[in-house]
Amino acid sequence: MTLRGLLVDFGGVLTGNVFASFDTFCADEGLAAGTVTRLFRTDGAAQGLLAALEDGSMSDVDFEERFAALLGVAAPGLIDRLLGHAGEDAEMLAAVRGARGQGIRTGLISNSWGVDRYDRPLLDELFDGVVISGAVGVRKPAPEIYALGATSVGLAPDECVYVDDLPGNLKPARALGMTTLHHRSTPETVASLRDLLSIDL
Repeated sequence: MTLRGLLVDFGGVLTGNVFASFDTFCADEGLAAGTVTRLFRTDGAAQGLLAALEDGSMSDVDFEERFAALLGVAAPGLIDRLLGHAGEDAEMLAAVRGARGQGIRTGLISNSWGVDRYDRPLLDELFDGVVISGAVGVRKPAPEIYALGATSVGLAPDECVYVDDLPGNLKPARALGMTTLHHRSTPETVASLRDLLSIDL
């Protein structure tokens, strides 16, 4: 099957490393290194808060208040402080823009930390389809969200490449027939997309 679609994650793919941003947040707030990542990976309460934020069943404000209590930090602006050191990756944005300009159908599949935190004009410029977890009520790694991503760009899953920085988010996409690409570094990802999609990036 010829690959005609490019589906990408947002945080950690089109931005800098989210976990590095968490670590900078910890340093800024006087927390032990790795505190945020450890909670999201091992603490049931933190995992439940994250899931509810990402599937849209919890508001930004409620998440901030409850997660701040777990961390022992101030709640106002917590999400912005957590993610504030993961700026946009200009080279990856250019790669998506370039792929779309060469006829590749492009789509976003993102676990959201609030559906209103995206630059909507930028999304309109980059993508033919946008699937944001908080808007559709389902989050990665649920298989349904990947199927929605393919549908949003008018393609079958096996016509799409899916890019994510988290290996656990790739397995369900692969099971649907997508070609998957683990984003480790921007130069590596861009080179792989160039080869997989047979385009000039």
